Amino acid sequence: MSAIEKKLTELGVTLPTAPAPAANYVPFVRSGNMVYVSGQVSMGPDGFITGKLGAGMSVEEGAAAAKTCAIGLLAQLKAACDGDLDRLVRVVKLTGFVNSTADFTQQPQVVNGASDFLVAALGDKGRHARSAVSAVALPLGVAVEIEGIFEIV
Repeated sequence: MSAIEKKLTELGVTLPTAPAPAANYVPFVRSGNMVYVSGQVSMGPDGFITGKLGAGMSVEEGAAAAKTCAIGLLAQLKAACDGDLDRLVRVVKLTGFVNSTADFTQQPQVVNGASDFLVAALGDKGRHARSAVSAVALPLGVAVEIEGIFEIV
């Protein structure tokens, strides 16, 4: 078990098996020391986490959904690293998409659910650049989708 997975265990998180893509794309692309992970949607133990921020879904619920996206990103990264998360040098950038109403303006606080989790799990390796934007709709009605760029050795 990698040091990162030990830390995840301490946080009560077990990485799922990285899911296969649902359409004509790949879940990640490695180019040199960079790994580009396709968008991971909010997913809980009972399936997709759906909802719209500003229309019945709280910022706290959205942040929890964003955390599940970060867990999905790490699962894909583990697959990209042939099972060895300790190859991670750092999280470079996240782009978070928040399913929200036109007047909702707390996208950054929602995506903090992913950012805060990655820093808790990875320490300084988890600090990253980021964008947090609104989307009028996301695939399957999910609340959040996040893609990531990672540097590995």
